[in-house]
Amino acid sequence: MSSILESVNKRTQLVGQNRLELLMFKLNGRQRFGINVFKVKEVLQCPPLTSLPKLNPHIRGVAHIRGQTISVIDLSAAIGGRPIQDIRNSFVIIAEYNRSVQGFLVSSVERIMNMNWEAIMPPPKGAGRFSYLTAVTEIEDELVEILDVEKILDEISPIRSHISADLDARLTIDRERHFHIMVIDDSTVARKQIIRALESLNLQIDTAQDGKEALLKLNNMAMELDNVADEIPLIISDIEMPEMDGYTLTAAIRDNPKLKDIKVVLHTSLSGVFNQAMVEKVGADDFIAKFNPDELAGAVNKYLSI
Repeated sequence: MSSILESVNKRTQLVGQNRLELLMFKLNGRQRFGINVFKVKEVLQCPPLTSLPKLNPHIRGVAHIRGQTISVIDLSAAIGGRPIQDIRNSFVIIAEYNRSVQGFLVSSVERIMNMNWEAIMPPPKGAGRFSYLTAVTEIEDELVEILDVEKILDEISPIRSHISADLDARLTIDRERHFHIMVIDDSTVARKQIIRALESLNLQIDTAQDGKEALLKLNNMAMELDNVADEIPLIISDIEMPEMDGYTLTAAIRDNPKLKDIKVVLHTSLSGVFNQAMVEKVGADDFIAKFNPDELAGAVNKYLSI
């Protein structure tokens, strides 16, 4: 177990090469789940948890870790399963999503797998826990499920998704033009949040659930248009997506003469200086950490008011 904990701190996602590394874990039962190592700050044996009044029932308590008070979410219960019983022998994955740090209670943590995004597929459609999946993959003939953490967090602690009245009054975008943009994200919750944040701008919004689907749509448009930016001047794309990530999508857009003028804003729960360097490397126009509706609307206003 100690080798896994050390690896989490040392290894980094192979972004820009359409690759990632998954930290494998289990909840109740034999089913394996995965989380991107680049979002993981630490993995530790579950510390003592303090219960607080009026907590969401899926939050097992709060823990004091390295000077921070962190909510610990029972992932099994959050996706409709049985709560994890043996807390003392369980583990907490400390991860950063959407500008905040959370702890995810899991039964066991296994190893780290280096994967290609092309091997990460959209989830099957269905009810139950499948509605909480953002992707699936196969490792050693076993299905590994990748959870839609943004959906789980939104159900536990919904965030504001509309822009402030003050910013709305200061935006200079011509709302009568009904600009056509594309939003790309593998999380249905994230797509809905973006659409709600931009609804007052009177945009025509097309969506795609991953980079491969988006690129197919753009290439089809390029068969009929000399400059697709005349039709879709702006794209807002997640970075982590099945089959083709946002960095690879951006690089493909810049390599196509008919697509290269499209403004690309990468909008992701991944944050930090490393990502800013990758933004510049692949030729994206901007990087915004999820999820601040005012910052998102401000970026749209910036690129469509030129």
